[in-house]
Amino acid sequence: VSPPGPAPSGARLATGLVLGSFCTLLGSVAPGNNSKDALNVLLIIVDDLRLSLGCYGDKLIRSPNIDQLASHSLLFQNAFAQQAVCAPSRVSFLTGRRPDTTRLYDFNSYWRVQAGNFSTIPQYFKENGYVTMSVGKVFHPGISSNHSDDSPYSWSVLPYHPSSEKYENTKTCKGPDGELHANLICPVDMADIPEGTLPDKQSTKKAIQLLEKMKTSSSPFFLAVGYHKPHIPFRYPKEFQKLYPLENITLAPDPQVPPGLPPVAYNPWMDIRQREDVEALNLSVPYGSIPVDFQRKIRQSYFASVSYMDTQVGHLLSALDDLQLANSTIVAFTSDHEPGWALGEHGEWAKYSNFDVTTHVPLMFYVPGRTAPLPEAGEKLFPYIDPFDSISELMEPGRQVQDLVELVSLFPTLAGLAGLHVPPRCPSPSFHVELCREGHSLLNHFQFHDLEEDLTLRGNPRESIAYSQYPRPADYPQWNSDKPSLKDIKFMGYSIRTIDYRYTVWVSFNPHEFLANFSDVHAGELYFVDSDPLQDYNMYNETQGGDLPQLLTP
Repeated sequence: VSPPGPAPSGARLATGLVLGSFCTLLGSVAPGNNSKDALNVLLIIVDDLRLSLGCYGDKLIRSPNIDQLASHSLLFQNAFAQQAVCAPSRVSFLTGRRPDTTRLYDFNSYWRVQAGNFSTIPQYFKENGYVTMSVGKVFHPGISSNHSDDSPYSWSVLPYHPSSEKYENTKTCKGPDGELHANLICPVDMADIPEGTLPDKQSTKKAIQLLEKMKTSSSPFFLAVGYHKPHIPFRYPKEFQKLYPLENITLAPDPQVPPGLPPVAYNPWMDIRQREDVEALNLSVPYGSIPVDFQRKIRQSYFASVSYMDTQVGHLLSALDDLQLANSTIVAFTSDHEPGWALGEHGEWAKYSNFDVTTHVPLMFYVPGRTAPLPEAGEKLFPYIDPFDSISELMEPGRQVQDLVELVSLFPTLAGLAGLHVPPRCPSPSFHVELCREGHSLLNHFQFHDLEEDLTLRGNPRESIAYSQYPRPADYPQWNSDKPSLKDIKFMGYSIRTIDYRYTVWVSFNPHEFLANFSDVHAGELYFVDSDPLQDYNMYNETQGGDLPQLLTP
């Protein structure tokens, strides 16, 4: 599946990528998939999106376009990421392997060199006759994708990155003093910013252009579109603030650090503290709390960023309709981790933990003719909805699954839905195996008998389980607790989530041998989610937890 031997360097990958014209590429069909009836795939990945969506029950959020997608989709209520930080999470679900297999816990290595020459979702589709394309933030840029978004392995054409990405963390936020700052909260006037546009707007425009070109192709396509928002900084068109008046913004229901939280489990949100507007608050480190008024402004801007991102998803899906591709294209929608952001829960303002609030992800699949009837001629499944006009009642999601599932299931599920052979389960260990997957296929959830049956689907949720993990450099919060480099990792928090509880043990970890020592437990957490859904009351020390660590091996 993958070229043998060690992966080439970034320079060799770039020089080795020889492409004909785009039109020539569209006309070619690999032997693995020469049917014009093959389903296309549109994979939408949103960065740092919590379940702040109408389709997940949030009555404040204006997300009409994603809600509309959910109404035609199979929606998973309990999907979980494997590590709550960008690069490790993306590499994990795009390869179908867990972080302990990719050996990526930070941003500073390339899995093909560090762990194994593993196949990826787009690579597998490419090798089965698909034209594979990447727009925006799909793989995390940098070393973790070999400075090339894993080209040429994963993509038929060079991945596209918006030119305005480079301004995301620069001084483009006008403050009360009239000067430009690198702030966390950054509503902008589109006429005043560099290039007069934002990265997600550029990504939508490019993705639509690619869809237009693929409409006449004899090859099926796999298009991955990665949106930046609502990742920090909260840089979005300022008019979206009007959707969320400050007087309507409530605070997190549990804004204090839980008294039973082990220090190793707390993340001090250091990247937030470095933003100029937060730095000006002169907060104490690591537990200083943000003033209430500023908390509301953060939450307001996060919600505004979600609605702005929803408009981009809406324009993209509307184009799928306009090009008459909605009846031949699977749409999968997810986030790399959730919320991507704690919005004050547990006294935290970031990801970087094992709580539900950082690992629980939105996940939905639209499959033509399966999750919704095929659209009639001229019918639109995804007409664009302006969030400023969506004052009516929330759109109900379609079918829902309550079972716990994991993002590592994305690989086998997309392959199966597209009619490709589902890669086999990985042996343990699997570092020498290029094509296999560590996640369960979710195809059994799509076996509908008729469209009138119960819309809430359950397998046996008490048998389902989701695994997550997070590294720490020390057993107390310090400057690099949020994003430790591999060499600095001393502890790993391994966590299991069942329908009844979340259980985590923090054990010593050897970063040179990639080994955890489960006989050296430094701290533990146990939350019974039925009685404690926010996970505020750690019952670890009140229970007999000594026999549980063996469950933490997937």
